[in-house]
Amino acid sequence: MTIVPAAASPAFSPLYRQIKTLLLQSLETGEWRPGEAIPSEADLAVRFGVSQGTVRKAIDELATDNLVVRRQGKGTFVATHDDPRAFFRFLRLVPLAGGREPSKSIPLECWRAKAGPESARMLGLSIGDAIVILRRLLQFSEKPVVVDEIYLPGEIFGALSLDMLTDYQGSLYSLFESHFGVRMIRAEERIRAVPADRTSAELLGVSEGSPLLSVERLSFSYGNRSVEWRRGLYSTAEHCYLNELG
Repeated sequence: MTIVPAAASPAFSPLYRQIKTLLLQSLETGEWRPGEAIPSEADLAVRFGVSQGTVRKAIDELATDNLVVRRQGKGTFVATHDDPRAFFRFLRLVPLAGGREPSKSIPLECWRAKAGPESARMLGLSIGDAIVILRRLLQFSEKPVVVDEIYLPGEIFGALSLDMLTDYQGSLYSLFESHFGVRMIRAEERIRAVPADRTSAELLGVSEGSPLLSVERLSFSYGNRSVEWRRGLYSTAEHCYLNELG
């Protein structure tokens, strides 16, 4: 495939951006699966009829977007949620004492429902479409710190079950990737302070009315498709939300 630069216009896209779009299409269609190596820059340059420098610039942007990972002396690989670094990219909770610590997911419930107005709007569905809802705890050092309620499109995640969640040993996003072919590539979060209600207080082991962080997340896969909406309540007695800027 040879790329022919378009004439200058308000919609003109630089050549490397056109190559990036083609690479994204290959990622979205599953030509290269998570964890697999993509072709070399030289091979891609031949495939698209452009210079290796143009391909390199496109891949640099994909790496900046955390869609591929460069490994010195080995090549470029499709990013995967099996990589421990991906876990901390989507969970910004760290101990007040510093450092990072692994979490343990404790599934509580998983059921099927029909999308109401809010979940339909967030997931780009019609009211009444099938959805899957799951509730879980995240523990750090065997202490409950986060309670999540997660909404998923039933068309994609209809086979998800409590047994599957309980038996799986990796992260939730790793499960979504390996069993349902869905890779989360970015997310938007909205954070505010709320008092703990009776249910969340009991689950998190705090007093009713204690301050919690309410973290609402909308996660997107390829094609800017929203595929997960979650509402989490975070106990900050021993943890804080860390966002690294710059």
